[in-house]
Amino acid sequence: MPTDPYTWLEESLATIHRAGWYRSVQAIHGVPGASVVLAGQQVINFASNDYLGLAGDERLIAAAITAIKEFGTGSTGSRLLSGHRELHRELEEAIASTKQTEDAVVFSSGYLANLGAIAALVGKRDLILSDQYNHSSLKNGAILSGAAIVEYPHCDMAELKTQLSQHRQNYRRCLILTDSVFSMDGDLCPLPALLNLADEFNCMLLVDEAHATGVLGKTGAGCVEHFGCTGRQLIQIGTLSKALGSLGGYVAGSATLIDFLRNRAPSWIYTTALSPADTAAALTAIKIVQQEPQRRIQLWRNIDYLKKLMQQHLPNLKLLPSESPILCFQLHSTAEALKVGKQLRDAGIFAPAIRPPTVPTSRIRISVMATHETAHLEQLVAVLNNVD
Repeated sequence: MPTDPYTWLEESLATIHRAGWYRSVQAIHGVPGASVVLAGQQVINFASNDYLGLAGDERLIAAAITAIKEFGTGSTGSRLLSGHRELHRELEEAIASTKQTEDAVVFSSGYLANLGAIAALVGKRDLILSDQYNHSSLKNGAILSGAAIVEYPHCDMAELKTQLSQHRQNYRRCLILTDSVFSMDGDLCPLPALLNLADEFNCMLLVDEAHATGVLGKTGAGCVEHFGCTGRQLIQIGTLSKALGSLGGYVAGSATLIDFLRNRAPSWIYTTALSPADTAAALTAIKIVQQEPQRRIQLWRNIDYLKKLMQQHLPNLKLLPSESPILCFQLHSTAEALKVGKQLRDAGIFAPAIRPPTVPTSRIRISVMATHETAHLEQLVAVLNNVD
């Protein structure tokens, strides 16, 4: 028997290295934006989820500073114990208004929102049907719940219906889980079809709007608005850390759902409340999204222009189907993806390789921002044209 119970860690790390899956952090300096300094090099940033360019907006910074001066740096405790502030409730009301739901509840991160909501809604007597490309937080929330889990092929509604027909009657409750925008592919879930199946088989439907909030829909309310499904019965989860430029997560839905989660979601009950600075910044971002639709319009202009450039100058580059600011192209191997990512970086483009186990097939993920200039998009295409 080995004398050191931790020796397996080095062996596991060695396996990660051999597979090409090893990851390490890279320091970004200064305020976030379309162009950043990465490890001393000025690069054009195509790796950010800051789709509207709000993370460095002076109004969010000012709101955060004001909140710190009034409320301090930390919330000091869970919302139920000692951490609740009027600012938290104001943010929840703004989210509910944006999503046109009866209520909303804010978590300290989107990951915690998924873990807590799923674990609260279903248990060992229940069934979860989950899209195979769902985010880690949805998958781990499903595992944490203890429910039976069936993964259906990505966006395959025929197979989902087959699984529901075979299994639904054997369980007390059923929850369908899906991202609305799939973060490593860029495509959208078929939300109207999912809602129809949920109605047909008496299922709850939870949709993660993390990469849709602020981006999709006439007012930026997300995929639910984009598909004209506002007012339908479902559970909407999202983050404040992407297009809204802050930190935190939320669940939006009926007043009964939100009241239930405040009493049963462990990752809300037992977690320190979102900091005043993050809360104020997110609230300001929501107001900007509502008052400045031109930001979202510019984002979509940039997306359309970049796609046009790629079609003209990179006809052999096979982009995955996308209806979002996320554009991806797959590569044959992890080694090739790492090589292309390094070539882009050397040429001043920050668009790192995405590798297993995050995705089944290695790829380069390009994330478009409203604050990208035309020259940024043209330089990206020019560099891609010269990649081996």
